[in-house]
Amino acid sequence: MLRVEGVNQYYGGSHILRNVALEAKPGEVSVILGRNGVGKSTLLRCLMGLVPIRSGRIVFDGRDIAALPPYERVELGIGYVPQGREIFNRLTVEENLRMGLATRPAGTPIPAELFELFPVLQQMIGRRGGDLSGGQQQQLAIARALAAGPKVLILDEPTEGIQPSIIKDIGRVLRRLADRGMQGVGSGPLAVVLVEQYYDFAAELADRYLVMERGEVVLRGRGKDMAADGVRARLAI
Repeated sequence: MLRVEGVNQYYGGSHILRNVALEAKPGEVSVILGRNGVGKSTLLRCLMGLVPIRSGRIVFDGRDIAALPPYERVELGIGYVPQGREIFNRLTVEENLRMGLATRPAGTPIPAELFELFPVLQQMIGRRGGDLSGGQQQQLAIARALAAGPKVLILDEPTEGIQPSIIKDIGRVLRRLADRGMQGVGSGPLAVVLVEQYYDFAAELADRYLVMERGEVVLRGRGKDMAADGVRARLAI
């Protein structure tokens, strides 16, 4: 569904991403791990077109999308949950969700399944986003990305600053999306790409993992092999 081939990216004279390659498949959660500053978030921003790449290819559903602007990538079926959530604090929950439908025809209803995935959003539908707790805002950010029915969901550290109970809820939702997708929009199983610092959360969800250091992938494998591959120790170096 999503394939990255030999991507390089620079900030000024600094080589930030070095020949990065990854593949995200429907039905799988691909987790990208690494210490702060190794290029994980930059990679996701490149996938969304928020940062241009210097060289390489980003292929979505058989099409090279490296030159496309972000809104066209969303139209094709890529959903993005940025680090820090970036919801609209002064808009209500409902208005935030409708922003996720910006690439769809006017009058497209908010998928009811979003309220099944995140019941708290139904309860707070008229409340301003800025009045929600951090965990509730994260659920809103994920729901907003799902509103348009993406085929690939990209998330940047969704557990950051979130209480443990909501982390578990988010994990269950991501697993369900990878396994079944959103039934109401007929998307089928999603490909989920997750940047994460919380090792236990990543290890529980990962079908495949990548570890980045200094802008390049230095270790990759199956999620079930993370312990045997010494990933936790690698992250602590």
